[in-house]
Amino acid sequence: MFRTLGGGDLATNGTRATHPHAVTELCAEGSRLYADALRIGRIPREDTEAAPCLMEFALLHADPDDPTWLLPVPPAVALAQRLNPIEREIAEQRRQTLSLSEVFEPFMALSAQEHAPTHAITVLEGLDRINTALDLATTQCRTEVLTVQPGGWRSPENRLLEALERDKPLSERGVRIRTLYQHTARYSADRLAYVDQFTDGKVEYRTIDELVERLIICDETVAFIPVREDRQVALELRHPGLVRYLIKVFEFMWNRAVPLSAGTPYETAPDGITDVQHSIAKLLVEGHVDEAIARRLGMNVRTCRAHIAKLATALGSGSRAQLGFLIAQSGMLEQGQRGAQGH
Repeated sequence: MFRTLGGGDLATNGTRATHPHAVTELCAEGSRLYADALRIGRIPREDTEAAPCLMEFALLHADPDDPTWLLPVPPAVALAQRLNPIEREIAEQRRQTLSLSEVFEPFMALSAQEHAPTHAITVLEGLDRINTALDLATTQCRTEVLTVQPGGWRSPENRLLEALERDKPLSERGVRIRTLYQHTARYSADRLAYVDQFTDGKVEYRTIDELVERLIICDETVAFIPVREDRQVALELRHPGLVRYLIKVFEFMWNRAVPLSAGTPYETAPDGITDVQHSIAKLLVEGHVDEAIARRLGMNVRTCRAHIAKLATALGSGSRAQLGFLIAQSGMLEQGQRGAQGH
């Protein structure tokens, strides 16, 4: 999407310096020089010969009063220059999506009448096909989208960008969105910044201690669930009975979840063990390994093991086997269950 340098700029010896990279991968020397220019206000032109990318990507421009010096382009301006064509491309693709949906909508209505049993369950293989089906479903959505979003299976930047590209147009059309995260999402700056972009009251977020798998439901008509751990295969469900069942599952979790605006649910109990450690203890007793516990609670494995170590210290355990026994003997799981019912 961004231009990559091929031959580079002319060096002082008259040859071309090879300096290929994209602007999204600004080299170390270019990053250092651009930062120096921003701090000082200008930089000698000769200092930039090792990083011709700065001029190629218009991060510097000549000082009109003295061409031997270069002035930095403000980062906000440079960023906007590169985001504008991307945003135009996204908008154009969205317009094409709407146009294609309008073209195929009457045929889809006929297909639903004539062949509904055949297309009640569709296997989607590959992220491109999955995302295309999701884009179509959200484009056609008119009333409400329900989503369950466990964390930790992909980079948060990519996941949040995809969510923003789908959620923003929905919210602008007046579609209600309800999303469930794990409690650990409350401590993600990226996640909270994403949530702050929706302030019209049409979007609600709640968190719960444990989520198993991702789920997306549009208009009580179609649902999407993953099939494999790597999310490369998903099922598109249009069977009314299956979709109604999944909605009931969502509502069951939603009613037990905590609104994101209600503050942190992870507090230390009188026995010195936090709520998240109670959740980990329950999964330990059920026999789950550290990786599975971390995935279900939306945290990384290192954080999960740190909590397990604190739990072992609090209970005086010297081994994993002994820890399970002490958890069961302590009665903490019964206390945690009563606390959850009270909440």
